[in-house]
Amino acid sequence: MKDILDLDRYPLDREGSAEWKRLVEQSIAALEADGMFNLEGFLRPGVAEKAVQEIQPVMAARSHVHKRMHNIYFKPDIPELAPDHPALRKVETISHTVCADQIPGSVVLAIYEYEPLLRFLAAAMGKSKLHVMQDPLARTNVMAYRAGEALNWHFDRSEFTTTLLLQQSQRGGDLEYRTDLRSDDNPNYEGVAKLLEGRDPEAKILRMKPGTLNVFRGKNTAHRVTTVEGERERMIAVFSYYEKPGVMFSDEERVGFYGRAA
Repeated sequence: MKDILDLDRYPLDREGSAEWKRLVEQSIAALEADGMFNLEGFLRPGVAEKAVQEIQPVMAARSHVHKRMHNIYFKPDIPELAPDHPALRKVETISHTVCADQIPGSVVLAIYEYEPLLRFLAAAMGKSKLHVMQDPLARTNVMAYRAGEALNWHFDRSEFTTTLLLQQSQRGGDLEYRTDLRSDDNPNYEGVAKLLEGRDPEAKILRMKPGTLNVFRGKNTAHRVTTVEGERERMIAVFSYYEKPGVMFSDEERVGFYGRAA
């Protein structure tokens, strides 16, 4: 793994060392202050490009095209809101997805399953332990966005979201986010409406470099990927970890996300 990850800069393999503890403390502090942390240069030079070369043929020939109109909640309605409430404004998402079972033996899967990464993430997230997902499709996804496409405003289902940027688009394709827009006891519908109308001064835009590991609080952070421009597609790996082992999607969820149950 030393040839893949910059373990000199990010000593995941030296758990408990002063350097490892410092990295954990810095990540916790960033999560507390900004709702996210970024490990830029997490991949060694050339590794992101190698990962893209492995995935590109599958992405071009066998990826699932996901196109839908949705609101920020990915729900048909919110009982306490009128159908025309501005917090339920419809937006469009278009993406291309490659599932874990389509890229066996890949660099991306090797990183996803790297135990020291799981232990570091658990420590940074304040969890006793994290497990890889059991689901053969959903455990790791690689998403691509091409010219004119975007991942639009939404909240994630999980508390934390972990991604690894493999390739950046020429223009656009930036992560726009609003940390702590809602909480478990306050849905803040008026604040959501303000964001969707482009009137939230606390919304931020992050342009990541390929090889960056990004972790953020996805459940209460509204976020989107801005519309991609140019010939080069944006490609990002999404890692799904859980506090309990053996997590699987239902057949209905797999069909909804990937167009197939197996």
